[in-house]
Amino acid sequence: MQSNRLGWILLAPTLVILFFFGVVPFFYVLWLSFHQWNPFALDPAVVYNGADNFRALVFDSGFLASLGVTLAFVFFAVLSELIVGYLLAQAFLKDFPGKAIFRTIHTLPLIMAPIIVGSIWKLMTTPSIGIIPSLLDSWFGFDLNIGTSAVAAFTVTVVMDIWHWTPLVTLTLIAALVSLPADPFEQAQIDGANKRQIFWHITLPMIAPALLATVFIRLMDALRTVDEVLMLTGGGPGSATRYLGVHIFKEVFPRTNYGYGSAVSIIVLYLTIVSCWLLYVALIAPRNKKA
Repeated sequence: MQSNRLGWILLAPTLVILFFFGVVPFFYVLWLSFHQWNPFALDPAVVYNGADNFRALVFDSGFLASLGVTLAFVFFAVLSELIVGYLLAQAFLKDFPGKAIFRTIHTLPLIMAPIIVGSIWKLMTTPSIGIIPSLLDSWFGFDLNIGTSAVAAFTVTVVMDIWHWTPLVTLTLIAALVSLPADPFEQAQIDGANKRQIFWHITLPMIAPALLATVFIRLMDALRTVDEVLMLTGGGPGSATRYLGVHIFKEVFPRTNYGYGSAVSIIVLYLTIVSCWLLYVALIAPRNKKA
């Protein structure tokens, strides 16, 4: 009894912080999503408008386009990070010259703030001074201009996200792979299983919990990407990189449409929860039923 009380006392400061910086803002945004409010208007009163903000989302072509490009961005970015992260994790489990240096360099993007990452890629992809357009032009004769090409802008934002967050996937999968017991792999090799069979039937099922946790983290982060994309492309050209986070930012700050922006935020939160639940049901629930 005494240990439980001590545990709650030690947890109390964290719970208080989470309440004021997590729970209270959520309910405030939820309340605001049912109102119309422009604090900089001639009449800054908060007006209740029911579900009008959510109704407007269904017919808002800007929101629907933003939702489409966001889902495409999340799919390509997260899937690529999982594949590249797994390959790098397997590589780091082996010894090779310069492994420590390469591992340190590989982890550096993870400690950078998103706004810094966006600034770096802005400098690297600017046609007049950037090294990437210069190399692509000299090697392949390809003119990269993210200010005029929607495909190029979308591709660069995906590559930037991969560069920034693949180290997180790699470190997580290294920890998962190191913790695997050797006996199942030795038995599979004795039975004549090849590498593909070992991966699909032994490695993948055993690292599934760590893989799913990584997907959850990256899915939540990718759905709310704002800083680096806003710094790199500003959401353009057109709406090619106007992801949901950027869409919310532009609704709330330049247009000062706080009620509508809050409604979009609630929808993004709902999509995140549903996506994580679907992944859990598809990957973990069947294994629990078999067990």
